[in-house]
Amino acid sequence: MGGFYGAVVVRGFRRYATYRTATAAGVFTNTVFGFIVAYSYVALWGQRPHLGGYTEAQALTYVWIGQALLQTMALMGGGFEDELMERIRSGDIAVDLYRPADLQGWWLAADLGRASFQLMGRGVIPMVCGALAFDLALPTRPATWLLFLVSVALGVVVSFAVRFLVALSAFWLLDGAGVSQVAFLAGLFFSGMLLPLTVFPGWLGTLARSMPWAAMLQVPADVLLERHRGTDALLALAFQAGWAAALLLTGRALQAVAARRVVVQGG
Repeated sequence: MGGFYGAVVVRGFRRYATYRTATAAGVFTNTVFGFIVAYSYVALWGQRPHLGGYTEAQALTYVWIGQALLQTMALMGGGFEDELMERIRSGDIAVDLYRPADLQGWWLAADLGRASFQLMGRGVIPMVCGALAFDLALPTRPATWLLFLVSVALGVVVSFAVRFLVALSAFWLLDGAGVSQVAFLAGLFFSGMLLPLTVFPGWLGTLARSMPWAAMLQVPADVLLERHRGTDALLALAFQAGWAAALLLTGRALQAVAARRVVVQGG
């Protein structure tokens, strides 16, 4: 069965690799937007050095990590959720539920393939451009890069689990666009895409850093910036794994309820 889901991962990677023009346009957009945000950070950190506990070099590195992970984590959509909601609305989901492959497992494998391509296809070049233009605080230890990749993988699973729940809402709503929009806005705000969550004051910062969206950008960025080391790094990964497990289990329970709903509606 592992070979089957592995093939789905590869299929997901190849599917997005075929959109070469869209990928090139995305790389250009991420790079341009990265420069805009980077120069905004230069101005902000010039007035507030060490804001949020970051040096200017760390803050600029954070910007380019964000651009590398924007599509990897599907923080602005573009993943599987629209397709799954459409299959729910059209009734094609009934066929999917009767297939031998698990619904959640299938879409998770496909999304891992998508995320892998987006990380390499749209993440590397903007990061290289940022490193050439600015003095970034990139780590030199291979172990840090390895921990970063593990953190990114966990973040992708958390992202998938959130979007899977959003997609399943279409079983009860005529149109899941509203839920998708709320999740999209929450993802941008609470992931740290706009500003590092360490900048948020008081209870808002505490709340933001405890939300699942923090696992998608804030935690991987801090791992790469070596703000989490040793036991602290393991605790950061455990935070991501905890949210991934909790959300996947919630999705599985909701999927079971939805499957019974399909059976009832279908007679």
